[in-house]
Amino acid sequence: AGGGRPEARLETRLSRRRLAVLAVFSCYSLVNAFQWIQYSILSNVFAGFYGVSFTQIDWLSMVYMVAYVPLILPATWLLDARGLRLTALLGAGLNALGAWLKCGSLAPQRYPLTLAAQAVCAVAQVFILGLPSRIASVWFGPTEVSTACAVAVLGNQLGTAIGFLVPPVLVPNTPNDIDLMAHNIGIMFYGTAIVSTLLFFLTGVVFEEKPKYPPSHSQAVLQTKPPEDYSYKQSIINLFKNVPFILLLISYGIMTGAFYSVSTLLNQMIVTHYEGEEVNAGRIGLTLVVAGMVGSIICGLWLDYTKTYKQTTLIVYILSFIGLLVFTFTLDLGYLIVVFVTGGVLGFFMTGYLPLGFEFAVEITYPESEGTSSGLLNASAQIFGIVFTLVQGKLTTDYSPRAGNIFLCAWIFVGIILTALIKSDLRRHNVNSGIMNLDVKAV
Repeated sequence: AGGGRPEARLETRLSRRRLAVLAVFSCYSLVNAFQWIQYSILSNVFAGFYGVSFTQIDWLSMVYMVAYVPLILPATWLLDARGLRLTALLGAGLNALGAWLKCGSLAPQRYPLTLAAQAVCAVAQVFILGLPSRIASVWFGPTEVSTACAVAVLGNQLGTAIGFLVPPVLVPNTPNDIDLMAHNIGIMFYGTAIVSTLLFFLTGVVFEEKPKYPPSHSQAVLQTKPPEDYSYKQSIINLFKNVPFILLLISYGIMTGAFYSVSTLLNQMIVTHYEGEEVNAGRIGLTLVVAGMVGSIICGLWLDYTKTYKQTTLIVYILSFIGLLVFTFTLDLGYLIVVFVTGGVLGFFMTGYLPLGFEFAVEITYPESEGTSSGLLNASAQIFGIVFTLVQGKLTTDYSPRAGNIFLCAWIFVGIILTALIKSDLRRHNVNSGIMNLDVKAV
């Protein structure tokens, strides 16, 4: 029994620190997402405060997408070359720096400063969005990796949810009292800066490069490979030669880009049909994201249990398409309760898709770096997000929210077709199950 078990001698063990790493990451990812959406959900308030157009306020959201595209390759190289701890510290540190810079923009006519501060937060996002699958793979076992990835993505979603809910409550629209408006915005900005600074210090305390023992056989196999065997350039080439990954890259970009566009323009869509309902617009955004958080956890648990990556991804994609159609054609009925319900259904599937894409990519690209595949998925999402936000915003302004949403529906239908064409080869799962089968036979 002892002669044929070289892989079985690779000791695997779960670290208790993994939960703290996941919790701290989720929290500072939350703050970064909160900073992304805090302007858009109050677009009419900030447009009046800074004396700028709605398009300029939309750019405070889109700068996150613009910054990501040119910086993702350097960021993923840094993750692979310098490791998880340094990347995490950069994300948390830049997040705090951007939050403090915003505190200096608490006066009308300081739009350029708040844009610059938001750009710093956007750079921080580059070092955040690619980490969920890396943290899950490096720190968590094979029966919990998809759930861990979903929880890591959940932090970002929760930040978006809080960003929808809290700003309209903290900063009511007081166009006749700019000083009061500045005071309220200051409470939001300073509170965010203090929390993000605390999380930066916690990141320094909690994060380590990797646990003492690998948590899974697939990680143990990867860790036995000499560092000189890894080539970042070759990894990129391998990914772009992987046809299933390319199909997923485009389909993930479409779905997530559509979510970014809907989130950015939600305030404008709601107040077009329900004037003066800024607070309820935030609550609808909250409903959308909280429902998506539930969807993310359910999808993560389902993947850990079934490993049906393609089937689950395709079903969620189709249901997202149906959800957006229903949301589109019920938005102008005049009943806010209907918008809450349809927004919740849309969010459950559209936001629930996000961790599915990450984990599906890791499965079909193993043993390539999780950070690289996740980074490319996010870059695709940002590119589609920029285009979708600009086009949907133009259609919404010139015609109606329905026209903009129909544009997104057409693209999501294309994404369904691309997802159906993906040939699934679950490489990481096969490595883990194959080695576990060897262990059984050896015993």
